[in-house]
Parts: sequence; C-alpha cells; structure tokens
Amino acid sequence: MSQTNFPVFQLASISFIKLFKPIRASFLLTVLLFTTVFISACSTKPVTKKAETPDKTITKTVITKETAEEKLALAQTLNAQLATSERPSLEQQAKVTQLLFEASELFLQQQNYPKALWLANKTTELVQGDLHKTYLLLLVKANSLQALNYYQQANKQLQLASELITYTENDNSIKTLKLTLNYYLISTEVLIAQDKKVPALNAQLNAFALNNHASTEDVISLWHELETLTQWQITLLSNSKPPFIKGWKTLLFYSHKFGSNPSQLARYLSLWQQKNPTHPAMSIIEQLLASDPSILQVENIAILLPLSGNQKNAGLAAQQGILAAYKNNTSSNMHFIDTNKVDWENLAIHFGELKVDHIIGPLLKANVEKHLALSTLQAELQIPTLLLNLPLQHALAPYQFALSMRPEDEAIQAAATLSQQNYNSPIIISHQDRVSKRIALAFSQQWQVSTGNPVDIVYFNQGKEMQASLKESLDIDASQTRIKQLNSRLKHTIKSEPRNRRDIDMIYLVGTAAQTRLIKPYIDVNTSPFADIIPVYASSRSHSNFNDKNSSSSTNDLQGLTFTQMPWLLNSKQQNKPLTKLSERLWPKRTDSLSRIFAMGFDSYNLLGKVSQMKRAPYVRHFGQTGTLKLNAENVITRSLIWGRYQNDEVTQVVMD
Repeated sequence: MSQTNFPVFQLASISFIKLFKPIRASFLLTVLLFTTVFISACSTKPVTKKAETPDKTITKTVITKETAEEKLALAQTLNAQLATSERPSLEQQAKVTQLLFEASELFLQQQNYPKALWLANKTTELVQGDLHKTYLLLLVKANSLQALNYYQQANKQLQLASELITYTENDNSIKTLKLTLNYYLISTEVLIAQDKKVPALNAQLNAFALNNHASTEDVISLWHELETLTQWQITLLSNSKPPFIKGWKTLLFYSHKFGSNPSQLARYLSLWQQKNPTHPAMSIIEQLLASDPSILQVENIAILLPLSGNQKNAGLAAQQGILAAYKNNTSSNMHFIDTNKVDWENLAIHFGELKVDHIIGPLLKANVEKHLALSTLQAELQIPTLLLNLPLQHALAPYQFALSMRPEDEAIQAAATLSQQNYNSPIIISHQDRVSKRIALAFSQQWQVSTGNPVDIVYFNQGKEMQASLKESLDIDASQTRIKQLNSRLKHTIKSEPRNRRDIDMIYLVGTAAQTRLIKPYIDVNTSPFADIIPVYASSRSHSNFNDKNSSSSTNDLQGLTFTQMPWLLNSKQQNKPLTKLSERLWPKRTDSLSRIFAMGFDSYNLLGKVSQMKRAPYVRHFGQTGTLKLNAENVITRSLIWGRYQNDEVTQVVMD
C-alpha cells in the first residue's frame, strides 16, 4: 500500500505481508525512547476543532483513571527497566506497547490531536502482529486527521482500515475483523466535509445499524437527511445497499408520491407498517401522519409572460402549457400579463385591483430581477410567487420560489450516476459554446467530487477543427503516425488500421442534436476494431424529439447513445401520453426548446398550490413533465431527469442502476 503524507507528521503505511513480522527489542527501545522524548518536549496546545454538524458529533471524551501523559510516564519507567535487563521478556515488551497504544487513544479522547496522530503512527510499527490494534490505531489517525481538517488524508487511513478488514475476511487462518461503529462515524464526518452526501448517508445508515443505543431522535435525524435526497441520489444510495435501505426506499417513495394527499398517505403508510414491522422507521410513522400537508387556496393568479416581442413564441408556449394544466378550473381565475407591455411601476396597484393571491413568472431573467426588486418595496407583490427562471442577483424571500431548468443540474446527475458504473477513464467532448462549456465543467467537477479523479475536457468546433480535436483526444493521429513510420522502413506497405487510445472507457458528449449526429458516428468509425466499444453518454441537448419524429434521416448514426431527458420529451411511464398526443396534433412543428417551455408551464400551474406543501414537508415531490421535482433549502425547485437510449432504430427509456 502507498504511503500517506501529512504536513507535520509522516504517517506509516501498512504492508499486510509484514503484519506478522516480530519486532526486535532493540528496535522497540529505540522507537520508545524517541517517542517519549518527542512527546515530553512537545508543548503544542490541543488544536481546537471547528464546529461539528449537529447530531453527527463523535463522542471523544470518556472518564479514565489515567491520563495519556501518565501512561507515557509508566511506559518510560518500564522502558528504563528493559534497557538495563539482559533478557527483556516478550511480556514486558508487550506491556510497553500496550501502554503506548492506550496513550494514543487517550490523547485522542483529550482532543490533543497532533500527539494522538504522531504516537498512533509510531505505535503502529510496534503492533504489526496484532491486526485488531492495527485497525484501532488507523481509526485514531483518521479521527485525528479529520479533527485537524485534513480530510483527504483521513480518508486514506479509513481506506487502509477497510482494506485490513477485507484482508482478514479473505484469510481463513486469522480471526476475521469487522468494520466498527467508530469507523462509520468518522467516515460520516469526513464524507460530509468532502461534500459527498450520498456516501456520507451510506456511512450514517451503517453507523445507525451498529449503534445499540440509537434513539428515536437518531431515526428522525436520519429521516431528515433522507427526505432531502433527489430521486437519482436515492438510486445511488440504494445501490450501496446500506442496512434497512429497502424499507427506507419504500417509505420515501410513498412519502414522495402521496405526501400531498393525507388520506392516501395514511393508507400507504399503514401498508408499509404491515410489511416492515421491525424497521427502525416505525417510530416516525405517527409523526408523518400528524404532518399538515394542506394546500393553500388559489383563487386569483397573475401570470407574467412575454406575449409579444422577440420572445413571444416562448411566452405563448408557456401560456399554452399553463392552460393545458388549468382545464377551465372554475375555482380559480387566471390573468395573463404581457411583460413587454406592463406598467411595472403600477403593477402592485393592478394586482390589488385584481385581488391577486398567487403569481407565476416572470419567464425572462431580466424581468425576474425587476420583479424581485419591486417586491421588496411593495406589499401587494409580497405573495406566493413561482418564478420561471433563476434570479442572478436578488435573493428569494420565503414566499418566493424558482423553478430551475439549469442544464448544469443534469450534468451533475449524469456524473454522479456514471461514476458508479465502474468507468475509470472518461473524457468529455464538448462544443465550445457558452452553454456546452457550463455543462462540461459541471460534469467534470462532479466527477472529481464523486471519484477524486480529474477528467479531461476536449473542446471542438464545427468542420475540420472538430475532426482534428477528436483525432487528438482519441490518439488516432499518433496511431496513424506510427503506421507511416513503419511503412517508410519496409519495402511493402503494411495494411494497418489506426487504433484509438485504450485508456478511455467512456465518453460524455456535450453538444446540440445536430452536432451529436455528426460526432457520434465519427467516434464509432474511429474506434479500433481491436478495442471494446466506448459507450457514449450525453445531455438532453443531444436528443431531439422533434428531429426523430419530423426528419426523414435515420437514427442509425445515434445507436447506443444514452442521454438524460425530461419525461415530456421521452416515451416513458411518467410522460402524460394523452396530452402528448393532443399537443402533437395541435402543434406538430413545435421545436424541442418550445416543448420544454410548454412542459414547464404545465408543471408550474400544478406546482403553484403544492409548493407551500413542499416547503413544510420536504419529502413531498411532484412527478411532473419536466422531471421529478423537489424543493431545496434555497426555495429552488430542482429536477431529477430520466434516461433514454437509441437502440433498434428507436428511443426507449432505460434505468441506470
């Protein structure tokens, strides 16, 4: 195993081959003397740990009869006796080692992390024949490093501990060790600090299963963490198979699907109780039943859209989506307001006359900023509002919500999902336009967070420059050069095919549907017949539902392409098929971008009364046409998309497990 470096102390690595190698007495004495002198001379004050996350604090303070310093003093006394003894016994040596081991743990409990770390490192060298002590010392080092905010190094020690456990499980001649509660507690804090939410929750669930003193408050804390997960994060967590996950997953699904309907929720929670009588979440069912998910009454809705000017088509598409969801609902009145003609300064007065109690829009970013600025000054505008775009500057008030259609969000979902597919060497091939660059960068950053490894981004332009950049990224140019060099040295030309580089095992493609139709077959053609097919994944921009249905060109060139997409533009279980057929009949030539805005308008009307529920009960979801929607802590409604794939000359929904 590789050695881990720490800025102040050098951490020892473990060689399992040498675990049973006996330690010579002379070496023990040398190490002990050096250790004692170092710690006695060290006057470093304990490092103050930064504030920890509530409900996740690792208890480190215990009542002990002796301090770490007293343990070290006793070890020094015994060491002096060993130094003068002609035949130091193994029992005496073991006693000294035990004292050092106990002292390292006591320094940790006393929150003297530098001393705990250094002593644990040195003591590891003395207990190589004792796998249990080696494991515990790795946890001391991981705990100390985590407390000192060296999270990457702490994670390295945890990995060593996990590999040690695996080593014992694979060797029948030694006692098998198991990962402990403390291991998972430390892992939780390290992973939270590294912004790895799903792995952190996996560690929490394992810690909970090992905690014999877990309380109802611990269950509630777990639930509050689980209910904030997106649909794709739940899938990733489920794939890790932590304890009790099957019951948790079913409970989350029922809460997501029926959380806005008390009678339905009660029925499904009763069903869940019958099937999961011993699940720890049984203790919070009554709390879920007692929640108040009532929907606010919506009577007069003002809808701010660009119904004239350059963005007229976008405004009309959103309006048509809202009307499709409205279905002539007589319990509420809708007032469409053209943001290109409205008198913004007198908007509040106009709303007062109309008795507006809810707002949808504006749609354009500039108008979103204008509306938010006015709402801080005029009480008539301080009512429940669902913005159809994200603000750039102004913060959202508690009564304001924003429906996000950010392309970066689907790149984050894709990177987190694909990082669990055993791909080790992906590359990103992206067009150089502004949106594509944002998507590529978001994918790259999330891949780094999920795996700890960087991923290369290869940018391309249209035409010959695209071919050149793709050749370079796949190392085809280098392969062709090698063929030419061989041919120049031989009398007869060698029949050879260029080979792509073998280290690439996945490509994430970012570009428009037209660009993808050019690039995908080029990748397929330039992949060596001697290498495995490189799977190609893409964002929703690479899929054109409009082209698939209205173009005479074949989809053969796109076979195998897998992409994220909203349910509205993909034949899927979540798609509103009757509305899809009606929409295609009324607007057969509507573009993909306008179809997305139509779906957003449709979802916005259904969300208007529901978003207040989502605020009070974070587990409530809306299974819409733009995706599965959840409200985050910043009052932004985010989406989980589904996956589609071109196969057998058609596009079908696929599940990415």
